[in-house]
Amino acid sequence: MQEAIRETAQSRLNEITAQMSAAAKLATRVPADITLIAVSKTRSIGEIEPLIRAGHQSYGENRIQEAQTKWPELKKLDAGIVLHLIGQLQSNKAAEAVSMFDVIHSLDRLSLATALGKAMRDQGRFLPCFIQVNIGAEPQKGGCAIEALPELLAATKAENIPVAGLMCLPPADIEPAPYFALLAELSARYGLDGLSMGMSGDYQTAIMLGATHIRVGSALFGERG
Repeated sequence: MQEAIRETAQSRLNEITAQMSAAAKLATRVPADITLIAVSKTRSIGEIEPLIRAGHQSYGENRIQEAQTKWPELKKLDAGIVLHLIGQLQSNKAAEAVSMFDVIHSLDRLSLATALGKAMRDQGRFLPCFIQVNIGAEPQKGGCAIEALPELLAATKAENIPVAGLMCLPPADIEPAPYFALLAELSARYGLDGLSMGMSGDYQTAIMLGATHIRVGSALFGERG
């Protein structure tokens, strides 16, 4: 049974990495420049472990508390695991996030920049952060407004926060390509390298438009029961 589960994890990982490589080559990009983040939120230790044993090292969680219940144990399986915080972050949880995670994808406001800057200085851990942009100007979503980007970038510089790039979640049920293209244009405008965009249903499109980090859950772990 365990062997079958491990083979399934390896098979899914192989399929996605092959599709990533194909999309990268079409865009005349180097596949190794793209990081596959396995979105492990709500997944159990038993679901995640086979993927770790298959050799995958980058994982994404939405909630600090959930990550704290799983990853201290799971990280013992592979010292090279990189844990990404991909969910919204409250300023009062900044210190916990800095101690628990290796990369933050949801820096989206001045108050959070201040809190993260202090936590990083206090802990001596200067984590790379993506600035989340509300690319579709949706009031129900987190993310920095496009017009507020210069001020937030200035704040991160003042706080000595390493900015890895920009992140977005395009509007649901709409063709994502124009939003990915806009994020890429903004990234180039501000001299940033990283683009965290693309999920299970659209990661190939995101890669074609410059994604450096894609966030894939169901395509790796299967649909939730």
